[in-house]
Amino acid sequence: MSNTEYFVLEGGDRMPRIGFGTWQASDDVLEKAVEAALDAGYRHFDTARAYENEAALGRALNRWIGGDPARRKELFVVTKLPPGGNRPDLVQEYFDASLRDLGLEYVDLYLMHTPFAFEHVPGDLHPKNPDGTIRADLSTDLVAVWKAILKLKESGRVKHVGVSNLNAEQLARLSRVGKPACLQVEVHALCQQKALVSAASALAVPVVAYSPLGSKALADALAAKTGREYPDLLQLDAVQRVARAHGRTPAQILLRHLLQRGLAAIPKSTNPARIKQNITLWDFELSASEMEELGALDRGEAGRICDFTFFPGIEKHPEFPFKK
Repeated sequence: MSNTEYFVLEGGDRMPRIGFGTWQASDDVLEKAVEAALDAGYRHFDTARAYENEAALGRALNRWIGGDPARRKELFVVTKLPPGGNRPDLVQEYFDASLRDLGLEYVDLYLMHTPFAFEHVPGDLHPKNPDGTIRADLSTDLVAVWKAILKLKESGRVKHVGVSNLNAEQLARLSRVGKPACLQVEVHALCQQKALVSAASALAVPVVAYSPLGSKALADALAAKTGREYPDLLQLDAVQRVARAHGRTPAQILLRHLLQRGLAAIPKSTNPARIKQNITLWDFELSASEMEELGALDRGEAGRICDFTFFPGIEKHPEFPFKK
């Protein structure tokens, strides 16, 4: 598994195990970064309705496709149902809007972005109450939403469907209705999610790691707001030591560690040199002792960065996935 460049999905479709993340990038910066990523060999691109950048990604991808169906088939494009769309009767509407903004005839993978839900407010993906708390929809029926997402496949406009930010119980519950093509969750050296990865593996659900390098932009924003300190993964002693031993960047070491654990990863960068480095991972291997050393960095729940505290009050939702 560690040296297989793709996950093989239902029907033989291949999802590259290194993809390109697009969260937190302005449109013009993102379009240039996607062009650099395509030049570097990326074919797996991950966005979401909630990122509000589907149109920018679509423009960059469509320039590369140039109307050639064979080129479109080379790509694996992922987007997600936002929390405001987590009602069975809204799934189709939100999916149609994503497809329209991407300017594509189909997407390769459509994910439930979160198990919790916001109120549906047209034109506002993150509606808030006057006190600043998020306007949560507490009536979420996760199984009913998942059934509506599964139904999207009938149109042929989405090839595969999956889930994101679910805990092990939620993943098992939805898997009984229909197996997700993947589970996308935060995984990196300080938040290795060993129990959840094991639970997904037992269900034969591939895991895609988001924030695989620690999402420094999010960590810095949260640190400024909360005062909590977030270590820079690239500066960790063990990561630096292994990087020197292999003549690689710390980012390459962190990503290779995930690949050898059997995961996929979607690093994000807007720097062309780093974009290229982050996909150059198949020509070296970490030793068993290095894997063990990096595995020992895990801080469990304390290592999580994306805990959704930037949506005040959402922890009260019955499907909030990180209950203590």
